[in-house]
Amino acid sequence: MHIPADILARAERALTITPAQEDAIARQFAAAMAAGLAGEQSTLKMLPSHLGKPGGHERGLFLALDFGGSNVRVQLVELCGAGKWLVRGQTAAPLRDPAGAYDHTAAAASEEQLFDFLAAQIAPLVGDGRDYYLGHTFSFPSRQPDLGSAILLGWTKEIKTAGVEGREVSSLLAAALARRELAHVRPVAVINDTVGTLLAAAYRDPAADIAAICGTGHNTCYYDAGRGTIINMESGNFATLPLSSWDDILDAASGHPGAQRLEKAAAGRYLGEIARLIIADAGGETGPPYSLTAEDLAGWLAGPDGPRRRLAALVAGRSARLVAATFRGVLDHIDPHRKNRHTIAIDGSLYEKMPGYAGMLAAALGISPVLVKDGSGAGAAIAAALAVSRR
Repeated sequence: MHIPADILARAERALTITPAQEDAIARQFAAAMAAGLAGEQSTLKMLPSHLGKPGGHERGLFLALDFGGSNVRVQLVELCGAGKWLVRGQTAAPLRDPAGAYDHTAAAASEEQLFDFLAAQIAPLVGDGRDYYLGHTFSFPSRQPDLGSAILLGWTKEIKTAGVEGREVSSLLAAALARRELAHVRPVAVINDTVGTLLAAAYRDPAADIAAICGTGHNTCYYDAGRGTIINMESGNFATLPLSSWDDILDAASGHPGAQRLEKAAAGRYLGEIARLIIADAGGETGPPYSLTAEDLAGWLAGPDGPRRRLAALVAGRSARLVAATFRGVLDHIDPHRKNRHTIAIDGSLYEKMPGYAGMLAAALGISPVLVKDGSGAGAAIAAALAVSRR
């Protein structure tokens, strides 16, 4: 795959984030946080989770449903206290069958089909004779009147299932469970995957107060000490960014033009497409949209030096610097003088598997975040434990 030198030079100019730009992004992100919290117009939704941080002593056996993208996973999690947990059982399945037998993410799919599919994944993990309390990681923009309910504001990540937007998802899940005669499974908590990651990190480390997903999608949450709750910012929607013409082309062709501009520049789902658009601009053979993936870029970064590796480094490096700048904005908001220790927890395949990504993010931020692998599952169990303790 040939990448001309002039296109590489143009990409370097367009995708390099300067220190001055990083400073500006941090300031603008902190300002957007303040505006969102004040109820003013903001690209950050600043959604309260109705959860504080756990104490690390929570115990019990809980179900954790993780629905945040193209796959669904259910775990039976035992919280052991002292910051430890064990996964006692697990099921996982794609929402879109690779062989084409079903696609529960399509606009032609109904809410009943989707939630019946979720209930079917829960069934193998539960028996009779006891109640199972379930924490649901639901990683889409939602308004939460309380911990146990969430109203979907709008699908992201190109999911288009009909009949769910504007609906309360715990009720939809409970109805599906009842249809399968699983009424002894009780959904008691709904959280975002970033909130789950922060709960899992804070279960082990009291200094954990910021968490992010850096994977197929991107979002960040933080613990607001003044309000006593974790705030899901839906930061992927932040839009005050130095973006390129390729970003604009990607956005215009997406399912939700104008939305999720940070996510479209920084998340794994989109990085390969940005690189493909750059190559296509040079007249190169690229294949159809999204045929180039973040996994391809990871392979280029792990390979020998050359134009492809340099292009992958530009696309991935910009993602890391954009994310780091928003983290700085959060730190400026919660602790402008850096008086306290802060642990930033991250989950997601981009952070974990993209060569050099974690190092680039740490270098831009000045703090080394910690990987909390599969934190959303444990976090959902912790959320269920906190919900039950309130009862």
